[in-house]
Amino acid sequence: MGEGTTKPGGGKPARRLPILPTLQGYQTAWLTPDCIAGLTLLAIAVPEQMATARLAVMPAITGLYAFVAGSLMIAVLGGSRQMSVGADSTIAPVFAAGVAAVAVAGTTQYQHLVTFLALIVGAVLLAVGLLRLGWIADFISTPVVTGILAGIAVEIVVRQVPAVLGLPGGGTTTIGRVRLIAHQLSHTNGWSLAVGALVLAIILAAEKLDRRVPGALIGLVVSVGAVAALGLKARGVHVLGTIPAGLPPLGPPAVPAHDLVKLAVTAATVAFVCVVQTAATARSLGSDQKATHTLNRDLIGLGAGSLLAGCVGAFPVDSSPPRSAVVEASGGRSQVASLVAAAGALAVIAFATGLLADLPQATLGAILLYVATRLLHVQDLRAIHRFGRAEFGLTVVTIAAVAFFGIETGVLVALVLSIAERTRLATRPQEVLMGREPGTDHWIPVDASHPTEHVPGVLVYLLMAPLWFANAQYLIEHLRDLINTAPEPVRVLIFDAAGVPDVDFTGAQALEGLLKELQAKGIAVGVARPGEVVRRNLRHSDLLATIGREHVYDDVQSAVVALTGATHA
Repeated sequence: MGEGTTKPGGGKPARRLPILPTLQGYQTAWLTPDCIAGLTLLAIAVPEQMATARLAVMPAITGLYAFVAGSLMIAVLGGSRQMSVGADSTIAPVFAAGVAAVAVAGTTQYQHLVTFLALIVGAVLLAVGLLRLGWIADFISTPVVTGILAGIAVEIVVRQVPAVLGLPGGGTTTIGRVRLIAHQLSHTNGWSLAVGALVLAIILAAEKLDRRVPGALIGLVVSVGAVAALGLKARGVHVLGTIPAGLPPLGPPAVPAHDLVKLAVTAATVAFVCVVQTAATARSLGSDQKATHTLNRDLIGLGAGSLLAGCVGAFPVDSSPPRSAVVEASGGRSQVASLVAAAGALAVIAFATGLLADLPQATLGAILLYVATRLLHVQDLRAIHRFGRAEFGLTVVTIAAVAFFGIETGVLVALVLSIAERTRLATRPQEVLMGREPGTDHWIPVDASHPTEHVPGVLVYLLMAPLWFANAQYLIEHLRDLINTAPEPVRVLIFDAAGVPDVDFTGAQALEGLLKELQAKGIAVGVARPGEVVRRNLRHSDLLATIGREHVYDDVQSAVVALTGATHA
């Protein structure tokens, strides 16, 4: 787990300690800003973590357990200095929906399964980090990630609107929940709606003033005070009620083995989302190079955080881009900020839970509605739309799949569509015809902004992709059509390989068949600008013998001159 670094004076590499890596070289001048950042993080995290626990259909206090577990483990084992880990609204609906398919939400069995799921997810993330598999985060495109987050935002809004309106809600699907809300709308509790609207207004005003201002905490305090001052419980406003004080018992819950098998897909989905979000968070806190270097270590800390959360009755944890940004903006220099926040959360758990008994459910719902707005990246959606219809269509399909068919199904559909779209592009790659720039020996695409001149009887074909089994037949047929439909007979074909990284066996066979066909028609064929890998591919197949070693050229102009027999074609 430790990684070597070279000492300034040379010699043997100095091994970094496997724990507390962000505290190596710690300076006393960092302590004050770290403490300020930690207290700021605590003020934001307490209401948010309890709200996220509600989203997971778990007791509110378990959100604080998850925050303590995640904060401790990312500080001990993580590599990013400002990353915050804890309960997260991105994955909470994912595992809540998955576990609800096995056990009734809110029951003891449900809570035990959620807790054990944290152990499974933690083990998976720990393995991914130890095996240095963080690169799988790059396996899903930005439009798909944007769509997944937007779909989750829709899911959160639909789930939390009843809490803000004081309605019972219900339903098992997004459409079903919307229908129930519509039917129950006439029973809206005005006081509950007022509390939710007030809290949401406070959060938005605080964000506009300074995102380090704990708007959610201010809203929490105001709403708790309003319940007592106005007697809102008697007016139908639902509150959390008694919250057990003290630290939770340690140890995993007892869960039947047959139930664990049913959680495999949910665990894999949650772990994958955690890897993707942690990679994005790490990159937002530093350069891509640094993020890549520390990602696997962060995943180890994240996995350990979920393992610890599972041992204290909580649920899987994830990195949080917004909270991490707050730590960075507050001047946090190391994971001491997370340790300070964790200590504060422990104090709340041990001594202050009684103050939260009158916390309105509408307050937590309003906080989650705000969180949902942060998951809906409108600017990214606009940028994707400007870029291209295909990418935007992929995003829209992902949003619909996540919102209407469930997050697990949506993520799977999005992943398949993302791979399918990339495969489609790879099987229909960019290909261009080349022309010579007038007065030079330089060959450029004929559709470029500069004018080109045509050499009679010569066709120069540039492929900007590997020639492999999935595109070989399509490309060969297209090249054959270009030759057959040329405005004049083609006497020379130059295959410009500058954009071809490699040729596989199927591609080599397909190209060899075409070359023999063209040579039988008296068409001379040459290959220009092949890279070392393509040269090796030619040697290892019969292509080189078919083409002839003398017909492989370092540049297009040399090939044209040699194959046309002209001194300067």
